[in-house]
Amino acid sequence: MSQKNSVSRVGDIRQSQLLFSYGVGAIIDLPHLSVMVMGLDDWNTQMLSMEELNEERLRNAVRAVLGNQVERLMLPPVPKRRLGLTSVFDEDENVGVPVASFPRWLRCPACDYLGPISSNLFELKKEPFHTDRIRYAHGNCSKGGVRARAAVPARFLVGCRAGHLDDFPWRNFVHRDSIPCKASIRLSEFGVSGEAAHVEVRCDNCNANRRMSDAFGREAKLNLPPCTGRNPHLRETTETPCTEEMVTLLIGASNSWFPLTLSVLNLPADNDPLGDSIIQNWAVFQNITSKEILRAFRGANMLRGLEIQSDDAIWKTIQEHRRRLAGGESETVTTDLKGPEWEMLSNPDARKLSDEFRCEDADIPPAFRRQISRLVQVERMREVRALIGFTRIDSPGDYSNMDEMPDDRRASLSRNAPHWVPAGEVRGEGIFIQFSESALSNWEQKRSIGERSKLLFQAHRRWRIARSIENPDLGFPDVRYTLLHTLSHTLMRQLAIECGYTSASIRERIYSSFPGKNREPMAGILIYTAAPDSEGTLGGLVSLGETKQFERLLTQALEEAKLCSSDPLCAEHAPEDDGLTLHGAACHACLFAPETSCERGNRYLDRTLLIPTLVDEKCSFFDISR
Repeated sequence: MSQKNSVSRVGDIRQSQLLFSYGVGAIIDLPHLSVMVMGLDDWNTQMLSMEELNEERLRNAVRAVLGNQVERLMLPPVPKRRLGLTSVFDEDENVGVPVASFPRWLRCPACDYLGPISSNLFELKKEPFHTDRIRYAHGNCSKGGVRARAAVPARFLVGCRAGHLDDFPWRNFVHRDSIPCKASIRLSEFGVSGEAAHVEVRCDNCNANRRMSDAFGREAKLNLPPCTGRNPHLRETTETPCTEEMVTLLIGASNSWFPLTLSVLNLPADNDPLGDSIIQNWAVFQNITSKEILRAFRGANMLRGLEIQSDDAIWKTIQEHRRRLAGGESETVTTDLKGPEWEMLSNPDARKLSDEFRCEDADIPPAFRRQISRLVQVERMREVRALIGFTRIDSPGDYSNMDEMPDDRRASLSRNAPHWVPAGEVRGEGIFIQFSESALSNWEQKRSIGERSKLLFQAHRRWRIARSIENPDLGFPDVRYTLLHTLSHTLMRQLAIECGYTSASIRERIYSSFPGKNREPMAGILIYTAAPDSEGTLGGLVSLGETKQFERLLTQALEEAKLCSSDPLCAEHAPEDDGLTLHGAACHACLFAPETSCERGNRYLDRTLLIPTLVDEKCSFFDISR
């Protein structure tokens, strides 16, 4: 992946991975290399032939966080060879996402030598047609023989909660902060466990040595230097000193990079299919600057689906949308992404259909008419996500929303204020369940629910205090959300058994809020699956939203949730007093879902609120004893 022909391509990853696994600032562990994806300032969007995504609602939400200078949402680049446009011999093969080797310290596995790439003792061996063989070789290895041994990245790094990352301070660490020798140092492992206590770094000159266990746990606070404030993906160091404590990390550790994303469902324009089509395909229509160009586009068959529309109507709609963009009508910044979706899904009279959004009401199962007020089969939907930053050490799930996260905890994607951000789109299907407001209100007024809510709130408060989050009393999603979230996980597990999709490919969107001033209460769940293919998915999930099928599935899901294989330990579990957990009766055996599925990191779950358990029968929303 590179941007210049003088730089070698070192590997390939999927388009979606550049958003959720290996985005800007993340480390990609290749067979013989470890590289970091560089900031947006290093991306040449024209050279990369990146495609623009049109989703006005998401762009406004991104602007609310990053500023009004953000103009575009861009799809990560796809190599032309994958599209069948080039071969491996074309110069375009050297165009890709910019990366740089990181960490900058390498270790020779033959002689244990540990040194920086800048020492010139490691030579990059390029393999133009075999990227999996690209490596650094230790040419002066005393045990390398005729062929130089391939060096491996040093597997220890240091980072902080402000998003900074740097090479481990090897020389200062082994010499215990005294004046370090300039002689070579070596990193040796004793035994096969790989534990830090069995890894030793030593100096060849003064024989200073130290075990890596001193860089972890409580000892780390005494043995590690202050944070350097380095942002390697931006090629810079912060001007103001960083006051966060350094933490030792391993390459590939899950807490070294957490993406910060915003996502929306594409909703059709109200009573305006032509306007909706132009908005969704603005990357094409923005090039139409006159009626003559419009006629040329029509003659080239580039306006498919608009054959019945007149040139005057299309031109008028293009001009209106261009004026809205220029005049700021669409500049209203908001982070309320779920409100419009709730209005569309819960209000059948106002529901408009389009090529990207189709849904149909299903009859409510007779056995659940008291709890459920609407069941909707979402036959086709489009979700758009944008990457707006990332965190290290602490997960974004520790905060209730993006507004609550301190600015110094969100690492930037670029040195300067970005004018675009990476985005992706998927298409799929889902099932939407709306719950009866009266049934929920009666359930929430029960004394046992009030007591359980207090217990969950205290756990929430202790959790935030343990992580030094300001205003620990804020951000509690309430007992209503916990109920809906728990039911969503229960349903996802049951649906994965029958719909043909893996549990990791099924996702949730929870719509939950209490009645408030000028605010409609929300209580609903959207369970969906989506794929980056232009045609979406195959209908295996939405077909289970039919009345009889859904009644059977929901009944089975509740029966399964009533008893966990880890009971009675699971049913007896309460959030720990030390702030380690944020769930009640829930565990991997009954409720926990993959990271790609859950919107709150498997927190705020409690089977006790859903159905009677071995420990509590007073808090359940559903009664399946009959």
